[in-house]
Amino acid sequence: MIDQRDLDHILARTAVHFEALRGGRIFITGGTGFVGSWLLASFAKANRELQLRARAVVLTRDPAAAAARLSELGIGSDVELQPGDGTDFVFPAGRFAFIIHAATQRSFTPTAARPLGIIEADALTTRRVLDLARAAGTARMLFTSTGSVYGRQPPDLPRMSEDFGGAPLPTDVDAAYGHSKRMSEVMCSMYARSYAIGISIARLFALVGPLLPLDEGYAVGNFIGDALAGRAIRVAGDGTPVRSYLYAADLAIWLWSMLFAGRSGRAYNVGATDGLTIAELAQLVARESAARTPIEIGQCGPQHGPASRYIPDTTRAQNELGLRASIPIDEGVRRTLFWHRERAARSLCQR
Repeated sequence: MIDQRDLDHILARTAVHFEALRGGRIFITGGTGFVGSWLLASFAKANRELQLRARAVVLTRDPAAAAARLSELGIGSDVELQPGDGTDFVFPAGRFAFIIHAATQRSFTPTAARPLGIIEADALTTRRVLDLARAAGTARMLFTSTGSVYGRQPPDLPRMSEDFGGAPLPTDVDAAYGHSKRMSEVMCSMYARSYAIGISIARLFALVGPLLPLDEGYAVGNFIGDALAGRAIRVAGDGTPVRSYLYAADLAIWLWSMLFAGRSGRAYNVGATDGLTIAELAQLVARESAARTPIEIGQCGPQHGPASRYIPDTTRAQNELGLRASIPIDEGVRRTLFWHRERAARSLCQR
């Protein structure tokens, strides 16, 4: 279960927004992933503490696995599971005042049978969710996108704002994830204009926190997994890329605020603005974990060209919604390490 300190932190900053959900229903895709789990846990906390009598319906392809996830998070009957695939699920009956479309798939290898891979899957799912919003009388919807829609950040640009005109090259098939999210953003914006649905877009950058997978290609997750296992912390590249990390409790605050108070047709960057290199991140994880293991840099040759950057400008979220990153990266790493150690200890006790 997520630490009550984090859930209290979220509720203290979102309680005023949750009043809009009193007695209503919300539909959520991607509810059992990293982002969705934080949203569901904080929803259940608000529903209980504020006595909202609200219900969440979560779309899932695997109800058994989803039920196990909800049980692990301590979530009860106020969350209902809707079996189905995002591309063609049956619409639940009744009205949904709010929808969060957070389903995502970072990779989808194209095949001869499905040559468009993630592009096709994301477009069909987004269209289906948008059609549900129309049918269910939805007033407000949030779509979780990604900073990858901007393509490569210019080395002389400290932070990317929502108005930055960059994009992945159309011929870069390795950037299919960013391409698919750009397409879904366009679809959301067109539905918002055509059907008067209030749709906000959250462009997520790098994140850290409990529930983040430790073996799925996220640098901070991989480093924490290495440290907890007593392995050398391995940096795949030369360690020079610069990233920033928003803690998951702050992430939940930002997303709920954007759902309830974000401007329709408006995109907001979601992330921290203080960057550090991947090598510095590895050193931070080693220090916070007290791991006596070496840090191995995969490429130690001379640096060719400027280091890559992936840092958002969050001025829009600050000015329009009053949002700030209140939990710094070192504290975020510390809490994530503590959560994983506590989880491992509980698992040993239950054997």
